[in-house]
Parts: sequence; C-alpha cells; structure tokens
Amino acid sequence: MQVRGLLLLLALILVAAAAEAGKSKKEKAKKDGSKCEGWRWGPCVPNSKDCGLGYREGTCKDESKKLKCKIPCNWKKKFGADCKYKFESWGGCSAQTGLKTRSGILKKALYNAQCEEIVYVTKPCSSKIKSKSKGQ
Repeated sequence: MQVRGLLLLLALILVAAAAEAGKSKKEKAKKDGSKCEGWRWGPCVPNSKDCGLGYREGTCKDESKKLKCKIPCNWKKKFGADCKYKFESWGGCSAQTGLKTRSGILKKALYNAQCEEIVYVTKPCSSKIKSKSKGQ
C-alpha cells in the first residue's frame, strides 16, 4: 500500500514538472517583474551585416529591455522586417520600362512598427518565353 502511494506521489511530481517545462516563452517572459503595459519597441538591429541574429530594444517609462530577434536574409529591405504584407500576383510586363509590378496590402505590423498600408514592388521582366504546350 505504501508503494502505491509513493508511486502516485512520484507520478504527480513528474506531471507537475512536465507542465512547468511546457510553458511557452511568453508566459515565462511575463514573470520578469515588469508591470509596465505600454512597451515601445525599436527595429531589429542585426549583430553584423544587414541580416541574421540581432536584438531589439524596448522602453516603457523608466524601464528598458533588449530582446533577441532575427532578420531573414531574404527580407524586403525597403519595407522593414517588422512589416508583413499580402501581395497580389505579378502584373504584365511593361514594354516601355521592361518591369513587372505588384502591390501588397499591410497584413501585420510587428512591435508597433510604422508601416505603409500599401506598397508597390517591381522586378525586371523575364527574358524567357514560357510555352503552354505541356500536357497538350
């Protein structure tokens, strides 16, 4: 009988430890002792070059923090890494400029970033001619 009680107690301890280990990083970050609600975050600043691992500084009243962040190396530098857009399909090729254009509508602004609502991007037209003869 005592062995069952001991095993039950051990099982409860293991379940409690697993639950604590499974908490998300956000829940753990909230335990930092800060009661400030209005954090203002700066842009992600890479440690070297213009992409990769870096940090983001935040301030709230008299407090300041640094968070780790990452800028993907294929990000659109013109828009910033904290502005996420939903892009349309590429338009037709302009014979005058030799460029294709498409627009993107702001989907999400991370860390209170100042983002444009609509952005336009261009790229050179492909010199390859695509044939639609496949499957016919």
